[in-house]
This record gives sequence, structure tokens and C-alpha cells, in this order.
Amino acid sequence: MKPFLESLWEDYLDLTADAKRIHELFASKGEQIVNDHIALRTFDRGALSLENIKDYLSSQGYSAVDEYHFEEKKLRAYHFEDLSDSEAPKIFVSELLLSEMPTEVQEICDGLIKEADKNVNEHGIDLPMMPWRKISSYEYETLLKHSEYAAWLATFGLRANHFTVSVNHLNNFETIEQVNQFLKDESFALNKSGGEIKGDEQVALKQSSTMANLVDWPFADKKMMVRTCFYEFAERFNIPGTNTLYRGFVAASADKIFESTNVAA
Repeated sequence: MKPFLESLWEDYLDLTADAKRIHELFASKGEQIVNDHIALRTFDRGALSLENIKDYLSSQGYSAVDEYHFEEKKLRAYHFEDLSDSEAPKIFVSELLLSEMPTEVQEICDGLIKEADKNVNEHGIDLPMMPWRKISSYEYETLLKHSEYAAWLATFGLRANHFTVSVNHLNNFETIEQVNQFLKDESFALNKSGGEIKGDEQVALKQSSTMANLVDWPFADKKMMVRTCFYEFAERFNIPGTNTLYRGFVAASADKIFESTNVAA
């Protein structure tokens, strides 16, 4: 695994108690987990915009393969692949379209972006990274009123909000339905937005996820309960009418996976 992916994984484990436990449970079943993809969030302005992250990932051997749009959540995304290594995890990076957000959201985020620009100018992009100051509880709640995505990103910065178990590579679980039942038997809460399973064989991808861990997070002025990161599960199928396994994403499903970090859920 590339060093930046190792760093993202270690950072993710530090924030996601469920991930470590899930990893250990699968290991106890004799499984060696293969990571299907990871996901990052960013803003569409400044040195850490999606286009600049694209340049960074290109330097790490990753190429943009497809683009996705999420009109309701005001997001745009690319998925990236290491075209020299079919076993390398895909990377899904989305950005918040700030021009479509209310003024109060833009003002808070632009302040953070200004700090990030200075940070990147001095040190470059180095994932994972917290490129701005801790926000206040008031800023968090202001962002949360308009965009859970913005509130999460402002709180946690550029780090993996999830890793993904490739169900296709599991030996003792044949379907994502079996994986979900195993998780529920172990008392993990699943994201039920749009159903526990998002997608089907017709779109060549089924996905599910845990709800992100709730933690008492230190903001600049006080602690508040927020959701950190979650674990996703993906089962891929051949593109209908072909013998080619689908490697992309389904926007309608990803839209619901985003909600794994919703505080109110």
C-alpha cells in the first residue's frame, strides 16, 4: 500500500472504533480484508479543491476515471484509480459547491480555506491533513443547519471518512446481505437511508455501511457529540450483458452513503 494510503488508514482507525472491531471480527473468521475504495471530502475553492487534489493524486499514480454530481447536496466528485494496479483501492473525492451555499456558510468556509491555502503553500498537500483551526460549536451548528457535509468537513478536515470492505474478496460471505446480517448480529448500526442496501445487480453495485461513530468531539470552545467515520461494504457485479466487473460508482447510492455521518440519524 502506498505510504499516503497507510497514513490515511492509521488516521481513520484512530477516529473509528467500529472499524478496528469490524476488522478484528472478519479476521476471526479467517478473512483478509481487501479495500475496495476510500473517500475524501473537500471544498471547491482554494488549494485543496477537487482539481488540486486531482493533481496531488496524479503524483501518487492515480488517474481520474469518472465524474459524478449530487444536485441536492451541492456536490461534485471524481473517482480515481491506479491504472497500473487493479488491486489498489479506488479513491472517491467529492467537493462542496460553495457558490450554491448560503452566505453564512461561505463566510465560515472561506475563512478556513484561507488558512488551508497558507498551509498548503508552506507545506504542500500531505494526506491526511487538518489544514485549518478548530472551529467553534457555533460555526459547526451554523454549517449543520445547511449542510451536514460542510459541518463534517470543517470539523475533521481532509481525511478518509470511510474505507470499504470488498465483499467480492471475502471467502466466508457470499453476499452483502450475509455481511449485513453478520454486522447486525454483532450489534452494529447500519445506515438505513434508502434501505440497508443501496443499489442492485442491474446497476452492478450493491453498497451498505455502518453509521459513523458518535464521539464527544472537542471544538474550540466546548465538546459536542458528533459522528466521525464509518465502514462501507461493496459487492460488485459484471456490467449487464458483459463479463466485465463494474469498477465505478452509482450516484444515487453514493448520495445515501454520504448520510452515514448524519448526526441526527
